[in-house]
Amino acid sequence: MASTEPHFLLAVADVAGKSIPAALLMATFQASLKTLSETSSSLPELVTGMNRYACTNSQSGLRFTTAFLAEFDPATRGLTYINAGHNPPILRRNSGAIERLTNGGLPLGMWADKTYETGNVILQPGDWLVIFTDGVAEAENGLKEEYGEQRMLDVLQSCAGATPDELLRRMMSDLEAFIGPTPQHDDITCMLVKAA
Repeated sequence: MASTEPHFLLAVADVAGKSIPAALLMATFQASLKTLSETSSSLPELVTGMNRYACTNSQSGLRFTTAFLAEFDPATRGLTYINAGHNPPILRRNSGAIERLTNGGLPLGMWADKTYETGNVILQPGDWLVIFTDGVAEAENGLKEEYGEQRMLDVLQSCAGATPDELLRRMMSDLEAFIGPTPQHDDITCMLVKAA
């Protein structure tokens, strides 16, 4: 008998560039994600369709979007994912071991006929999934030093027993303490998922 539990789609994306053209490309990404996710297509079909949409607005690959898209099935605890040129998300196992989710391909909008490799992992109780944009790792302080992924990993390791809300607050507090009053020139986005 088929499971009636819903599947969950996770998506974090980052458009190359700034200003109105980048905002329009992100709006196109969001619209195509909403439209295509309402069909019965598989994750690879969804990403392939989104890549085709992105290519129609990419100025021959000059405007592209990195993205991490994943589908989680609570019944099997399986996470199927595609990393389209995005910062590799961190999977922190309950044991403390760190894995990176790298399977995928090029950013969306570069080549319309590209295919994407799918990755699969099983999320066990206590595992953490951290999906973030480069604005987190590349945030700079007044001395032009980058925050870096290691600082984020240190907070993750020291606060693994926290709730997602608590851990996100700790990560953002640590980041803000590092950068101080220095203006940032990139979006800072971080999504946390804790397997129960």
